[in-house]
Amino acid sequence: MTKPTKPAHRLREREPHPPRVTAALIADLAHRLTTRDRALLGLLWEHRVLTSDQITALFFRTSERTHQRLRQLHELHTLSSFRPWIPNGTAAKHWVLGPAGAHVLAVEQGVSLRELGYRHETVMGIAVSPRLGHQVGVNDFFVRLRAYARNRDAGTRLVQWLPERRCISQWGDHARPDAFGRWSEPRRHCSPAEVAFFLEHDTGTERLARVAAKLNGYTALARETGSTTPVLFWLPSAAREANLRRLLGVPGVPVATAVHTPTTSGEGPAGAVWLPAGITGPRQRLATLADAWEFTM
Repeated sequence: MTKPTKPAHRLREREPHPPRVTAALIADLAHRLTTRDRALLGLLWEHRVLTSDQITALFFRTSERTHQRLRQLHELHTLSSFRPWIPNGTAAKHWVLGPAGAHVLAVEQGVSLRELGYRHETVMGIAVSPRLGHQVGVNDFFVRLRAYARNRDAGTRLVQWLPERRCISQWGDHARPDAFGRWSEPRRHCSPAEVAFFLEHDTGTERLARVAAKLNGYTALARETGSTTPVLFWLPSAAREANLRRLLGVPGVPVATAVHTPTTSGEGPAGAVWLPAGITGPRQRLATLADAWEFTM
């Protein structure tokens, strides 16, 4: 008789029940939290979950320093953590906003915890969500951009990063992107190259016909607003990219595709990995996509 397998959503580690957050605890945190800590709390609330490696890329220089500070923040109940169950291995530790961290954000914004919309049980729900991997992947796209900018000359920056729920609030009548971004890189002797884009992070689980059909909403959005924001498809393999491009043909809105494998480019999504649809030529940097469709749209 074979043993039943563990469900994919089971947690390898569970978070203990959070303690009661008191005024004394919040007052104590006011002296303990750094500007970097507060920035991390804000990101976790906005984008739901980050792994330890992603937090290192955003804020620290070594994983040892990351783990030390995260442990301290966890002990202060500003962060909560979990490890998803994976077969035959150990998953990375994932971090979400903890109850004390939520109180800090509420105080900073001048609202109550209820008005902020925070519930610890809801926040921890991402741990068992079938969309956990997708959310981590979307966030990783933008983490890699921020990490790249962090190590470059001044002027290279991720200007804007809006999560899915804010995108739906703004454009959901027509399109439901996984995120919206705005990226800028300096250029010699002229103004910076800047591109705004919608991101579609593809994990390979949807039929390609359904993926391609998402452009109908973006076309309707462009028609209504008069603005043709590029749509970027971030794909898991070269074969899937090639098949999608055959389906897309020459779309009615600007589209570019790239593959999110670690070996694609040391520069990640900022580098020359993007292939505009309907245009022949080499792959382009993210920033140069701002001019990719200048003579075709």
